[in-house]
Amino acid sequence: MSSFRRSGGFRLSVVLALAALSLAPTPGDVGGCGQHAETLDPVAFFELKRERDCQKCTECAFSSNYCADVCSPDYEAPMLPEGCVPLVHDGEVCLDALEAAGCSEYRDYVKDEGRVLPSECQFCPESSP
Repeated sequence: MSSFRRSGGFRLSVVLALAALSLAPTPGDVGGCGQHAETLDPVAFFELKRERDCQKCTECAFSSNYCADVCSPDYEAPMLPEGCVPLVHDGEVCLDALEAAGCSEYRDYVKDEGRVLPSECQFCPESSP
């Protein structure tokens, strides 16, 4: 009987330990990397993205209309869709993903037709009609 009580006590302690661990916040719940949640400044973000896109267009010798636009001093940055409110951290992750992309991957980000963005840069997915 003593062995049974020890076994039951062990099981109970394991269950309690697992329950305590499940109460801890997940990394995404605490803002990530010790940052406070700040709303992304779209003007500053799109200027940094424009610089990164133009740099890659030049480095990789892309000749799309998009590249000509982002490298132009007259470039007008897009606006975020209404109701789209990404955080500063979201913008940082996007810019890091763009920086890490090689020329073959970046080609898809700057081509004129069928342009895509890395998933890290898709802050506010378009709603379906």
